[in-house]
Amino acid sequence: MILSSAIFFLIGFAIAWVLRTIEIAKQKRNHIGTEGLLESERLIKETLRKESARAFQMKEATEAELGKKIQIAENLIRQMDQDILLLQKSNEETEALLQTTQPELYNLKIKLLEANNTIARLKSQIQQLTNGK
Repeated sequence: MILSSAIFFLIGFAIAWVLRTIEIAKQKRNHIGTEGLLESERLIKETLRKESARAFQMKEATEAELGKKIQIAENLIRQMDQDILLLQKSNEETEALLQTTQPELYNLKIKLLEANNTIARLKSQIQQLTNGK
């Protein structure tokens, strides 16, 4: 009887040991899987952080480049405005000189400008009439 009890005890102990070993193996696999998942998530997070930093640097570089281009454009516009003012002044001086030194030529020029304006208005009216039909 003691022998059969000892055999049952050993068989039960062996079965319990096998079940416990299987359970520990399952937990180890789950732990390894969880660690792998966490490492994967850390890598993804690090990759996204690097990409975000790179995108921010590109944005900053683009903004700096566009700022330089805007400054260049503003300088060009300022220079063009100054050139236009000088040209207008020169034209006014030329017109005044022409009017005082050669009034006949000045009057002909004014009549030519008026004639060109009249021709342009008439062409526009004709075009509107032909397009309106």
